Amino acid sequence: MNIWPESRFAAVMRRFLAMLLLLAAVTLASATPKAQTETSSPPAKVEELLQLLGDPEVQKWLDAQKAAKAATAPVTPVAQEERLIEANVDRIRRHLTDLAAAIPAFPQELGRVLATVRGDMMGYGLFRVLVIFGVFAAAGVLAQWLFWRLAAGLRAWIAGATLATVQDRLIAMFARLAYSAGSVFAFAAGSIGAFLAFDWPPRLHQIIIAYLVAVLVYRSARVLLEFLLSPPDLKGFGDSARFRVLPVSDARASYWVRRFSLAIGWYAFGGATVGLLGALGLSLPARQLVAYALGFVLLAIGAEAVWNRPVDSRTAGGPAAETWFNAKARTYLLILCFIILWVLWVESATWAFWLMAVFLALPLAITAARNAVNNVLRPAGSAPDGNEIPSVIAAVVERGLRVALVAAAVVFLANRLGIDFTTMTAQDTVGTRLMRGALSATIILLTADFVWHVTKTVIERKIAEAANMGAAGSDLARRRDRIRTLLPIARNVLMIVIAVVAILMALSSLGVEIGPLIAGAGILGVAIGFGAQTVVKDIISGVFYLLDDAFRVGEYIQSGSYKGTVESFSLRSVKLRHHRGSIFTVPFSDLGAIQNMSRDWAIDKITLNITYDSDVDLARKIVKKIGLELAQDPEFAAATLQPLKMQGIDEFGESGLMLRMKIMTRPGEQFTIKRRALMMIKKAFDENGIKLAVPTVQVSGDSDPKTAAANQLRRKKQQAAAAPA
Repeated sequence: MNIWPESRFAAVMRRFLAMLLLLAAVTLASATPKAQTETSSPPAKVEELLQLLGDPEVQKWLDAQKAAKAATAPVTPVAQEERLIEANVDRIRRHLTDLAAAIPAFPQELGRVLATVRGDMMGYGLFRVLVIFGVFAAAGVLAQWLFWRLAAGLRAWIAGATLATVQDRLIAMFARLAYSAGSVFAFAAGSIGAFLAFDWPPRLHQIIIAYLVAVLVYRSARVLLEFLLSPPDLKGFGDSARFRVLPVSDARASYWVRRFSLAIGWYAFGGATVGLLGALGLSLPARQLVAYALGFVLLAIGAEAVWNRPVDSRTAGGPAAETWFNAKARTYLLILCFIILWVLWVESATWAFWLMAVFLALPLAITAARNAVNNVLRPAGSAPDGNEIPSVIAAVVERGLRVALVAAAVVFLANRLGIDFTTMTAQDTVGTRLMRGALSATIILLTADFVWHVTKTVIERKIAEAANMGAAGSDLARRRDRIRTLLPIARNVLMIVIAVVAILMALSSLGVEIGPLIAGAGILGVAIGFGAQTVVKDIISGVFYLLDDAFRVGEYIQSGSYKGTVESFSLRSVKLRHHRGSIFTVPFSDLGAIQNMSRDWAIDKITLNITYDSDVDLARKIVKKIGLELAQDPEFAAATLQPLKMQGIDEFGESGLMLRMKIMTRPGEQFTIKRRALMMIKKAFDENGIKLAVPTVQVSGDSDPKTAAANQLRRKKQQAAAAPA
């Protein structure tokens, strides 16, 4: 049922509108005549505003402001990502469309540019330009030859330098670099300097200078390549391999110097050409066509260099060996990367191009820096490709270069991709927070890597130095064993601590709450401790064994049924090498009491039996003489602490007299000395008529009266016992 019918509703609305009109009339009636006069026509400023709003340019500006406000309005991450992808796709499509449209008009544009050049050259033809360029290039070569003559003494000093130490090597290398840089400076002064001394037409000046600078870039790159690789065809310095920064073979050094020189020269002259075409008025799409064509030739140069590169021919299976399969796989992969880079460049995919270029070049640069530092700062007298432990300075320099290369790569990418770190720091969006966290995490991980490798190098060098400390049994030798025992454990513990702290700090910089992680790790540790009590017991027992200095690496110990030489140990077990070759891996909690047979000294007992009719005093003198001879023997003198001597008769045996002797030696040396002593005693006893007693059995027949009577009495007893039966 309709409570408010249509007629009733219409009546109410009419009354409401009538009341509104009445109020409006009263309001207008109360207004002054002056106000009526002022509101009857719009003011002049309002008319100007209306005219401006009707202007098409103002309307266009207002539309642009609305579009900018819509673009800066907050959008969801998904919508923002889709918008960015669409913008990049549209930009690439427009770029390819412009290139396709520039191809038909390219000959006409090029002809127009050449006509402009001919008009601005004031009569200088192509041949005269080439002659002028050749003359000033020859002037640079002449200046370089004069420098070569004047620097003959420096060159002779570098060639005759003896690289006995790392300092000598560094001085000779950088002296050769300074000599090469002086040669390039002489070429620049003779060519560019001589050209600038004359007045030339502006267009000719621009062309000649561009190509002379390209030649200078090529020469500078050649100097740097010769400094790094020092090819064998480098004349005037004797054995050029001594000055090589990167440890490569002569064949590889010559090959890569030629290929890199060709690629850099082509890039320098191509860049000069494209730059000149832009200055001469060639359109951007046409210049891009020229640049992409030159880049394709550069791609072919790189592919040929990778395809024909000499493969390392060192022993297969070695640390630096390069098998045929690995070489081919790397070849195909590098060529594919070059092709992808060229395609990305042509498509103007800036982000993808520079990211791929940096990620491809950064590992190669880090590897080259590590090899170069280890080669230049290697100990004197060691092989260039040896496996010696690097020095602490080498570790610091190598890791510092790694940090610098990564930082340079980040700054370069930010510059090429238009990322402003100041603006990024001021903003507080999800993307900027993630990027700041990623940068902080990278810095933390690089710092942790630097600290770990420097510390590891210090520990490894201490272990290597301890291997040559002191003679066996000396205090230095005991200290050496202690170092070889404790430092490996300290290294492993330090690695775990640095890794855990670095990971937690990196997660914290990324915005992850590490408090719950630490609490959860503590709870998990308690749970693991309850579930693996034996493991915890092993670890704690091992700590106390090491604190008590119960054993060291290289010592021979015995615990229950386990015995052998300590080879190594982990946090929960020790490895014992039995003298027969088998190895025992024994948890620390199973060791119990340990018998260490390699500490301080060892006493060995020797027991001999001689016949009762032997001269004991003579035997004692012989043993004493042999003991003194062994103590004076160079082979056993260092191992003998107390010479062999006889302690006297130990007991009367069934077959002879038992003599007891002893000797005190270094631990583990008693067995060798004992074997030599026994050989000498046997020989000396035989020469002096002293017989060694052996057990004997005497058997007698019936010819002996006593024996015959005893046998007869025994037979009678047997017969008497058998008669009743």
